[in-house]
Amino acid sequence: MKLYYSPGACSLSPHIALREAGVAFEPVLASTKSHKLQDGTDYYGINPLGYVPMLELDDGTRLREGPAIVQYVADLVPNKNLAPANGTLSRYRLQEWLTFIGTEIHKTFSPLFNPNMPEEAKAVFKAKLQSRYEWLDGQLADKAFLMGEHFTVADGYLFTVTNWTKPMGIDLSSFPNVAAWHARVAARPAVQEAMKAEGLVK
Repeated sequence: MKLYYSPGACSLSPHIALREAGVAFEPVLASTKSHKLQDGTDYYGINPLGYVPMLELDDGTRLREGPAIVQYVADLVPNKNLAPANGTLSRYRLQEWLTFIGTEIHKTFSPLFNPNMPEEAKAVFKAKLQSRYEWLDGQLADKAFLMGEHFTVADGYLFTVTNWTKPMGIDLSSFPNVAAWHARVAARPAVQEAMKAEGLVK
Protein backbone atom coordinates (compact mmCIF):
# COMPACT_ATOMS: atom_id res chain seq x y z
CA MET A 1 0.00 0.00 0.00
CA LYS A 2 0.99 3.63 -0.49
CA LEU A 3 -0.05 6.55 1.69
CA TYR A 4 0.15 9.92 -0.03
CA TYR A 5 0.83 12.49 2.68
CA SER A 6 2.11 15.96 3.46
CA PRO A 7 4.01 16.57 6.73
CA GLY A 8 1.74 17.64 9.58
CA ALA A 9 -1.37 17.74 7.39
CA CYS A 10 -4.51 15.73 8.14
CA SER A 11 -2.77 12.77 6.45
CA LEU A 12 -0.89 12.32 9.75
CA SER A 13 -4.07 10.65 11.03
CA PRO A 14 -3.99 7.63 8.65
CA HIS A 15 -0.19 7.62 8.97
CA ILE A 16 -0.64 7.06 12.71
CA ALA A 17 -3.33 4.43 12.06
CA LEU A 18 -1.08 2.49 9.69
CA ARG A 19 1.77 2.45 12.20
CA GLU A 20 -0.58 1.51 15.06
CA ALA A 21 -1.92 -1.31 12.88
CA GLY A 22 1.58 -2.53 12.06
CA VAL A 23 0.79 -3.06 8.38
CA ALA A 24 3.34 -2.55 5.63
CA PHE A 25 3.00 0.62 3.57
CA GLU A 26 5.06 3.11 1.62
CA PRO A 27 4.72 6.79 2.58
CA VAL A 28 4.75 8.99 -0.52
CA LEU A 29 5.32 12.72 -0.04
CA ALA A 30 2.77 14.80 -1.96
CA SER A 31 3.27 18.54 -1.52
CA THR A 32 0.03 20.40 -0.82
CA LYS A 33 1.68 23.56 -2.21
CA SER A 34 3.23 22.39 -5.48
CA HIS A 35 0.92 19.35 -5.89
CA LYS A 36 3.93 17.41 -7.13
CA LEU A 37 5.57 14.23 -5.90
CA GLN A 38 9.30 14.19 -5.21
CA ASP A 39 9.95 12.70 -8.66
CA GLY A 40 8.02 15.55 -10.30
CA THR A 41 4.83 13.57 -10.92
CA ASP A 42 1.70 15.74 -11.01
CA TYR A 43 -0.32 14.70 -7.94
CA TYR A 44 -3.55 15.83 -9.62
CA GLY A 45 -3.07 12.83 -11.90
CA ILE A 46 -3.33 10.60 -8.84
CA ASN A 47 -5.96 12.53 -6.90
CA PRO A 48 -7.88 15.02 -9.08
CA LEU A 49 -8.90 16.89 -5.90
CA GLY A 50 -5.23 17.55 -5.14
CA TYR A 51 -5.33 17.00 -1.41
CA VAL A 52 -4.07 14.38 1.03
CA PRO A 53 -4.49 11.76 2.35
CA MET A 54 -4.96 9.11 -0.28
CA LEU A 55 -4.35 5.42 0.31
CA GLU A 56 -3.46 3.25 -2.67
CA LEU A 57 -4.13 -0.42 -2.05
CA ASP A 58 -1.98 -3.27 -3.32
CA ASP A 59 -4.32 -3.82 -6.28
CA GLY A 60 -4.13 -0.15 -7.30
CA THR A 61 -7.51 0.82 -5.82
CA ARG A 62 -7.38 4.31 -4.34
CA LEU A 63 -9.25 5.39 -1.23
CA ARG A 64 -9.74 9.06 -0.34
CA GLU A 65 -10.87 10.87 2.84
CA GLY A 66 -9.16 10.36 6.17
CA PRO A 67 -12.13 8.99 8.17
CA ALA A 68 -12.76 6.32 5.52
CA ILE A 69 -9.08 5.43 5.28
CA VAL A 70 -8.56 5.03 9.03
CA GLN A 71 -11.59 2.75 9.33
CA TYR A 72 -10.30 0.64 6.45
CA VAL A 73 -6.92 0.36 8.16
CA ALA A 74 -8.50 -0.49 11.52
CA ASP A 75 -10.55 -3.27 9.90
CA LEU A 76 -7.40 -4.85 8.45
CA VAL A 77 -6.28 -5.76 11.98
CA PRO A 78 -9.40 -6.14 14.16
CA ASN A 79 -7.36 -7.65 17.00
CA LYS A 80 -5.66 -4.25 17.52
CA ASN A 81 -9.01 -2.70 18.58
CA LEU A 82 -8.37 0.49 16.61
CA ALA A 83 -12.09 0.54 15.80
CA PRO A 84 -15.07 -1.36 17.24
CA ALA A 85 -16.62 -4.11 15.13
CA ASN A 86 -18.84 -3.10 12.23
CA GLY A 87 -22.55 -3.17 12.99
CA THR A 88 -22.15 -2.43 16.70
CA LEU A 89 -23.37 0.72 18.43
CA SER A 90 -19.75 1.36 19.44
CA ARG A 91 -18.79 1.51 15.76
CA TYR A 92 -21.41 4.17 15.19
CA ARG A 93 -20.03 6.04 18.20
CA LEU A 94 -16.62 5.96 16.51
CA GLN A 95 -18.17 7.31 13.31
CA GLU A 96 -19.90 9.96 15.41
CA TRP A 97 -16.50 11.04 16.73
CA LEU A 98 -14.86 10.98 13.29
CA THR A 99 -17.68 13.10 11.87
CA PHE A 100 -17.50 15.57 14.77
CA ILE A 101 -13.73 15.92 14.39
CA GLY A 102 -14.01 16.36 10.62
CA THR A 103 -16.86 18.87 10.58
CA GLU A 104 -16.53 20.73 13.87
CA ILE A 105 -12.75 20.76 14.42
CA HIS A 106 -10.90 20.05 11.15
CA LYS A 107 -13.06 22.25 8.93
CA THR A 108 -13.12 25.07 11.48
CA PHE A 109 -9.31 25.16 11.30
CA SER A 110 -9.30 25.36 7.50
CA PRO A 111 -10.03 29.13 7.19
CA LEU A 112 -7.16 29.86 9.60
CA PHE A 113 -4.69 28.50 7.03
CA ASN A 114 -6.02 30.88 4.36
CA PRO A 115 -3.72 33.93 4.14
CA ASN A 116 -6.53 35.93 2.52
CA MET A 117 -8.93 35.39 5.42
CA PRO A 118 -9.48 38.66 7.37
CA GLU A 119 -8.39 38.63 11.01
CA GLU A 120 -11.94 39.46 12.11
CA ALA A 121 -13.22 36.33 10.42
CA LYS A 122 -10.40 34.22 11.86
CA ALA A 123 -11.42 35.39 15.34
CA VAL A 124 -14.89 33.93 14.77
CA PHE A 125 -13.46 30.53 13.85
CA LYS A 126 -11.04 30.60 16.77
CA ALA A 127 -13.91 31.30 19.16
CA LYS A 128 -15.83 28.34 17.75
CA LEU A 129 -12.79 26.11 18.24
CA GLN A 130 -12.49 27.27 21.84
CA SER A 131 -16.11 26.30 22.49
CA ARG A 132 -15.63 22.88 20.89
CA TYR A 133 -12.49 22.19 22.92
CA GLU A 134 -14.31 23.27 26.06
CA TRP A 135 -16.93 20.61 25.31
CA LEU A 136 -14.22 18.06 24.53
CA ASP A 137 -12.55 18.78 27.85
CA GLY A 138 -15.74 17.71 29.59
CA GLN A 139 -15.99 14.58 27.47
CA LEU A 140 -12.45 13.58 28.46
CA ALA A 141 -12.93 14.23 32.17
CA ASP A 142 -13.25 10.54 33.09
CA LYS A 143 -11.72 8.83 30.05
CA ALA A 144 -8.20 8.07 28.92
CA PHE A 145 -9.27 8.24 25.24
CA LEU A 146 -12.31 9.38 23.26
CA MET A 147 -13.95 5.95 23.33
CA GLY A 148 -12.91 5.07 26.88
CA GLU A 149 -9.81 3.15 27.95
CA HIS A 150 -8.68 2.12 24.46
CA PHE A 151 -6.97 4.22 21.80
CA THR A 152 -8.90 4.27 18.51
CA VAL A 153 -8.41 5.88 15.11
CA ALA A 154 -10.60 8.77 16.33
CA ASP A 155 -7.86 9.68 18.81
CA GLY A 156 -5.31 9.75 16.01
CA TYR A 157 -7.48 12.10 13.99
CA LEU A 158 -8.22 14.47 16.88
CA PHE A 159 -4.53 14.45 17.84
CA THR A 160 -3.58 15.44 14.29
CA VAL A 161 -5.87 18.47 14.12
CA THR A 162 -5.20 19.47 17.73
CA ASN A 163 -1.53 19.81 16.79
CA TRP A 164 -2.60 22.81 14.71
CA THR A 165 -3.69 24.83 17.76
CA LYS A 166 -0.18 26.01 18.59
CA PRO A 167 0.82 27.37 15.16
CA MET A 168 -2.64 28.93 14.80
CA GLY A 169 -2.35 30.71 18.17
CA ILE A 170 -5.18 28.88 19.91
CA ASP A 171 -4.65 28.58 23.66
CA LEU A 172 -5.81 25.28 25.18
CA SER A 173 -4.21 25.85 28.58
CA SER A 174 -7.61 26.12 30.28
CA PHE A 175 -8.53 22.59 29.16
CA PRO A 176 -6.47 20.22 31.36
CA ASN A 177 -8.25 17.05 30.26
CA VAL A 178 -7.52 17.81 26.61
CA ALA A 179 -3.88 18.52 27.50
CA ALA A 180 -3.53 15.24 29.42
CA TRP A 181 -5.19 13.28 26.61
CA HIS A 182 -2.93 14.94 24.00
CA ALA A 183 0.17 13.99 26.02
CA ARG A 184 -1.03 10.37 26.30
CA VAL A 185 -1.52 10.11 22.55
CA ALA A 186 1.78 11.87 21.79
CA ALA A 187 3.66 9.36 23.96
CA ARG A 188 2.47 6.34 22.00
CA PRO A 189 5.36 4.68 20.09
CA ALA A 190 3.45 4.52 16.79
CA VAL A 191 2.56 8.20 17.06
CA GLN A 192 6.19 9.08 17.72
CA GLU A 193 7.26 6.97 14.72
CA ALA A 194 4.80 8.74 12.43
CA MET A 195 5.82 12.18 13.70
CA LYS A 196 9.51 11.38 13.25
CA ALA A 197 8.94 9.99 9.76
CA GLU A 198 7.26 13.28 8.79
CA GLY A 199 10.03 15.36 10.34
CA LEU A 200 7.70 16.85 12.97
CA VAL A 201 9.83 15.72 15.93
CA LYS A 202 13.44 14.64 16.23
